[in-house]
Amino acid sequence: MFTTLKHTIHKALFVSVLASGSLFAQNTLTMTDNPVAAMLDSLANQKVIEKALLKPVYPKVNKYKYAVDSVPRFEDFVYESRLAKLDATSPFDLVYNPHVKGFIELYAVRKRELVSRMMGLSQLYYPMFEEVFDKHNIPLELKHLAVIESALNPNARSRCGATGLWQFMYPTGKMYGLNVNSYIDERSDVYKATEAAAEYLKSLYAMFGDWQMVLAAYNAGPGTISKAIRRSGGKKTYWEIRPYLPLETQAYVPAFIAANYVMNYPTEHNIYAATPRKTYFEVDTAIVKESMTFNQIATALDISAEEIAYFNPQYRKGEIPAGGNCLTLPKAKIGTFLSNESEIYAAIKSQQLIAAESSMAVKEVQKTHTVRNGEKLSTIARKYGVTVADLKSWNYIGKKGIRAGKKLIVYVKQDVAVPATKSDAPKDPQVIIASKPNADTTVKLADNSSVETAAKVHKVKKGETLYGISKKYGISVDKLIEINGLKKNPQLLMGQKIKLVS
Repeated sequence: MFTTLKHTIHKALFVSVLASGSLFAQNTLTMTDNPVAAMLDSLANQKVIEKALLKPVYPKVNKYKYAVDSVPRFEDFVYESRLAKLDATSPFDLVYNPHVKGFIELYAVRKRELVSRMMGLSQLYYPMFEEVFDKHNIPLELKHLAVIESALNPNARSRCGATGLWQFMYPTGKMYGLNVNSYIDERSDVYKATEAAAEYLKSLYAMFGDWQMVLAAYNAGPGTISKAIRRSGGKKTYWEIRPYLPLETQAYVPAFIAANYVMNYPTEHNIYAATPRKTYFEVDTAIVKESMTFNQIATALDISAEEIAYFNPQYRKGEIPAGGNCLTLPKAKIGTFLSNESEIYAAIKSQQLIAAESSMAVKEVQKTHTVRNGEKLSTIARKYGVTVADLKSWNYIGKKGIRAGKKLIVYVKQDVAVPATKSDAPKDPQVIIASKPNADTTVKLADNSSVETAAKVHKVKKGETLYGISKKYGISVDKLIEINGLKKNPQLLMGQKIKLVS
């Protein structure tokens, strides 16, 4: 885990070996708020990963003849002999002790279902890890480091902000070329982050010359390891300087050893891999030349946006920005993308042009409100999102105010999509793009032309108000009052003639 020297120390309490000095006299490991366990638990809450994995398939008859719900346990010498077999071909010191046993029990007993998930995810990530580590000539066992760092969850984020499969902190990620901005976090880019992790691990090995010390430095930072070496009197191995390390780092190497064990001996513990929908050899990549969203890709390639997000965790907003960024998908979908690339870009551009050419207009719809017992003008105004002054201007309301049963005219705004071009503009004079007109403004149509008044006189119909007439003909209320010699807030009568021109 890439951390600063002042990285938060998680509580990890280990039961010490008995005074007798026997290595296995005490084999209980108590862990409170352990970061390894916490990362495993976070894997259980990832809906994207849930959809990428199917339930494990248990063989009808396995070679150990376990029942499906069996949880095997073994004597210490069994664990010791199995680790010794792994140690014989490893540059790591894969020892067995009470601390290692505690993590084996964490993986193989308490968190076995989550280990099944990690085994499924490993089929997507491990082949790529091995390819990169082999290229950099570093031990392939380091692939298990991602198990204790992130539980193989590329979206993992620790409490201190470390992110991705390899849990880079922001400064360390920048140091190794991982770009982080509003749209992309390359710490979650599976390939780029693995390349950066390989480079960092190589640099740590050049400092300490011991892979166990490299693991400790990866967790606590090289400065912390150098201090522990000085405090130990110049000791140079992990187990010798371990008492001088932060508690989290004291647990780190035992957790790595246990991860090596459980990923090599899962069937012995009756653990079977969840089945991934796609493995490493079933996915491919393509370079995206123009910006596109996951939803646009999903529509074009008939694939869910959730699956796109699973294969491309580095994109933070469900969008791949322009500039030669990478798209990872199942091979068949990548083939379809490459075969129809020009058409896909053209379709997306067409959608963007349509969106740019249309705008939201406001349509005011006339409604009638019947006053109920106890209702006030302020209550009614609040209900329809208008003002009390609006209600008074639309309706004749005397000094006595309103009473139950009175019908009030209310104009309610509704958003409607209208084309911005004149040829397609709606002819409804109530549709406006400008702000709501007042006494000094003229109502505008979607094409911004003023309403031309052909008629000279308007005959009042039942329920009409002066405000409604003003909107219909594009003449201000004050102008109508002036032309017709009316009082403010007049009550119109059915059949009354209102002059529209002076």
